[in-house]
Amino acid sequence: MLKTLRNRFEQGYRTTRYPKTPIQLPERYRGLPGVNTSAPMELARRCAEACPQTAIDAQKKQIDLGRCVFCGTCEEISEGRFISFSRNFELATASKEALLTQGSLPALAEHSKKHFKKLFGRSLQLRQVSAAGCNACEADLNVLATPFFDLARFGINFVASPRHADAIVVTGPISRNMKTALLQTYDAVPAPKAVIAVGSCTLSGGPFRGSPEISEGLDQLLPVDLFIPGCPPHPLTNLHAFLNFFK
Repeated sequence: MLKTLRNRFEQGYRTTRYPKTPIQLPERYRGLPGVNTSAPMELARRCAEACPQTAIDAQKKQIDLGRCVFCGTCEEISEGRFISFSRNFELATASKEALLTQGSLPALAEHSKKHFKKLFGRSLQLRQVSAAGCNACEADLNVLATPFFDLARFGINFVASPRHADAIVVTGPISRNMKTALLQTYDAVPAPKAVIAVGSCTLSGGPFRGSPEISEGLDQLLPVDLFIPGCPPHPLTNLHAFLNFFK
């Protein structure tokens, strides 16, 4: 016990003060992309053709964050003249349509369901379901339980049983083998409940889109309330989404 107390005294207070104090992520982080709508059409077409996720609509000059894996290919090709990634990690939306963007997203807190705030504002219990994920999204969700983020201080916790949960957090492309387990987990969560889709695989199928073995979007199976894009979404992207949608 004395060693633990000494260690705590030596390390000091390590928990981030976010959201009271803003956090600036490193320059290498790719967040919300900005689209230059005045860029030449030829440049937009080149980016669209090179996009591995077909996430870019050259005609409308917009990008689908639900498909985007933030690889940065479009930014490299256009040298930032068509698409450039910011360090803004606030990417979540309350609708899939809002993920089609030219660089701006609706304020999440204004589009969240008011009864969710009333029901879950003081305590939110989440059951995470990895539906054939690669473990990247899962790992960045687990990070939220570390002392730096300390998700529990907001009254948000991950629980072992769906019967103890208020919402399910789904990651992965939802393989055929995981579909039944996912639906059974959803059914086991008592109403009222919420569904949260995390990561490009869950939102659109990700790199596996087009395969008959996976679902091309959780919204095709369940009513999704919160969409969190990324590959994987940064822990702060997830935290911002939880706090603004439910709190």
